[in-house]
Amino acid sequence: MSNTDSFIEEVAEEVRRDKLFKLLKRYGWIAVAAVLLLVGATAWNEWNKSQQRQAAQALGDQVLNALESDDRAERAAALAAIETPEGGARGILGLLAASEAGTDAPEEAAAQLLALADDPNVPQVYRQIAVLKAIALPDNGLSAEDRRSRLDGLLPGGGLVRLLADEQLAYLDIEAGNNDAALDRLRQIGESAEATIGLRQRAAQMVVALGGELTQAPALPESGQDDGN
Repeated sequence: MSNTDSFIEEVAEEVRRDKLFKLLKRYGWIAVAAVLLLVGATAWNEWNKSQQRQAAQALGDQVLNALESDDRAERAAALAAIETPEGGARGILGLLAASEAGTDAPEEAAAQLLALADDPNVPQVYRQIAVLKAIALPDNGLSAEDRRSRLDGLLPGGGLVRLLADEQLAYLDIEAGNNDAALDRLRQIGESAEATIGLRQRAAQMVVALGGELTQAPALPESGQDDGN
């Protein structure tokens, strides 16, 4: 390379460095801000996770303390007094509180469960469970119309929830003296591949008790299903 070419190359390199320096001087704060934002977001995320863990541990301690009493009514009252955030925690706590109150005060427990079922801040799965538990409670104080209306609302969801709702609707049909409708529902449950072993067995037993016959052998359960009891 000649001296002239070397000189031109050095000048070009100096010009590039000068341009880069000017760009850094003008826009370098963006890179610094991006780094600070990334560090800040990471720190906040770790702090938030720590807060959630602490809140979950505190809630767990409150639940365990509430369940220490030997008196069912005291346990129910202690659980009901615990303040919970929105979401699954509220659903679980509501189900626990209603379960404790269910034996001694079934009407109160049913009312608690239906209030939980109507809470839009609780995940749907817990709301559906709350409806089924309220309907299944003996002496729940609910009319046949109220129970049927609540159960009809679970049918569009499909899956196991629909089958459990159909089971309760079959009991309502029997209560109303409509055994044929009950038998139809129970047969469909007994033949459904989505039903658990326990649910199909209950349906088959009720069909026999009503003097009917299953149209086919119960379907095999899907893998991973339990007995549903």
